[in-house]
Amino acid sequence: MDKYPSALLEKAVSEFAKLPGVGRKTALRLVLFMLKRSENEVDAFSEAILRVKQDIKYCKVCHNISDTDVCPICGDKRRDGSVVCVVENVQDVMAIENTQQFRGLYHVLGGVISPMDGVGPGDLEIDSLVDRVAEGQIKEVILALSSTMEGDTTSFYISRKLSSFGIKMSAIARGISVGNELEYTDEVTLGRSILNRTPFQG
Repeated sequence: MDKYPSALLEKAVSEFAKLPGVGRKTALRLVLFMLKRSENEVDAFSEAILRVKQDIKYCKVCHNISDTDVCPICGDKRRDGSVVCVVENVQDVMAIENTQQFRGLYHVLGGVISPMDGVGPGDLEIDSLVDRVAEGQIKEVILALSSTMEGDTTSFYISRKLSSFGIKMSAIARGISVGNELEYTDEVTLGRSILNRTPFQG
């Protein structure tokens, strides 16, 4: 265990080290960097983090992160409301939006079915997706989940839940290597995988 000259420093390092991908050495560098900043800069940093936690909302339509009850994508009348792309998380929405190849709407599940991790269908935003489709405006659902066992299981479950509505079900083309997450896929590959989507084979 590293020894620190200050208990306050050690506490700050421990907190930074809780961030994903941040070890204690990186955490120490970050804390020492912040220590050199002006008090105003540190206050601005702290306020930004607090406001993210306190003020950010989740869109009541698609469950994307938003500053308002309905996110800018769902509120944009120029988007095609008849096509909904189902993704695992907010990062996937950002990744697809960066391709500028998709002009429909989204539905963020908040994860995938994973019994090993204790995540079942009831823990995800699947029922709200069924409710959206039941309203009758959606003509196509694109399943844009990672090509892992959990992602495929979730896609199959959703396809069964939506089978009675007679809508088009498609999946992104498998140009993305197995196991890769959408947020780490380059924009060209991801954009093509959406444009070249194929009928979903349950």
